[in-house]
Amino acid sequence: MKYLARLLTVLLLAAAAALAAGWWWLQAPLSLSTPSVELSIEAGSSPREVAQAWAAAGVQDDARLLYQWFRWSGQARQIRAGSYEVHQGDTPRDLLGKMVRGDEVLEQLRLIEGWNFRQMRAALRKAPALKQSTAHLSEAELMALLGAPGQAAEGRFFPDTYAYSRGVSDLTVLKRAYRAMQKHLDSAWAGRSEGLPLKTMDEALILASIIEKETGIASDRKLVSAVFINRLRIGMLLQTDPTVIYGLGEAFDGNLRKRDLQTDTPFNTYTRGGLPPTPIAMPGKASLLAALHPAQSRALYFVARGDGSSEFSEDLAAHNRAVNKYQRGR
Repeated sequence: MKYLARLLTVLLLAAAAALAAGWWWLQAPLSLSTPSVELSIEAGSSPREVAQAWAAAGVQDDARLLYQWFRWSGQARQIRAGSYEVHQGDTPRDLLGKMVRGDEVLEQLRLIEGWNFRQMRAALRKAPALKQSTAHLSEAELMALLGAPGQAAEGRFFPDTYAYSRGVSDLTVLKRAYRAMQKHLDSAWAGRSEGLPLKTMDEALILASIIEKETGIASDRKLVSAVFINRLRIGMLLQTDPTVIYGLGEAFDGNLRKRDLQTDTPFNTYTRGGLPPTPIAMPGKASLLAALHPAQSRALYFVARGDGSSEFSEDLAAHNRAVNKYQRGR
């Protein structure tokens, strides 16, 4: 009996020592090969594979210990796919907590109001840790992937800041931007002012893109919209330089010449009536709303004052005086 009692005591002491060691290990900082270690966990990875991947990435603690911790915590099946990072001082508890909470390392891509489709794709190519899966696709192929075959890509993506996990596909970000534009456009169209000379949401998007490129300061936005709405109502040419520049494409060298205004293209609003065939840029929410809620104004002309704002006129004589004042220095 004494032997059994001693054996039981030894076993209890050993178990207590093991528990104490385990508790100490859970609270102790991980041993890292570098100041921080990053890992992208693929969907479907098993807890054992996750533990081994951390060890391979630079966590120098035994992968078997990590795996056992994942198991005995009861949270092994709650580990989420994503990109994670541990730093000096993080413990095994911290590591598991990040993966269970989905506390990922995120990158950001900012799409700017007024950018065209070419500029947006250039930003995608430069975005850090973004998987390039669409760079080789044509515009038509990309739009088909987004479920919009035959639709022009220009202006169809909402300018905003998009956070994404490292290693995610650029198509994922594009889908979010495309859906965001659809949502904002649908909402703006549903609440539009009455009596506008705009027949479809596409026409509203085109006009919003022109407003985006023509507006120097926010307070002028609805007046710029009013000028174009008034011109559309009476069948007057829009005569807006940004559409001409867009039509020139990469041939535009920064200097818009008289011959450019006289050369007919589908986007030359000096030679063709109505709206151009597609948007010319990504409009923001403010420009979408301005296109569908123009200011109450009879203005038909505007000219830049040189400080970002514009001078608006109801007739050509007043406009010519404004041009002389602000553009010709008279």
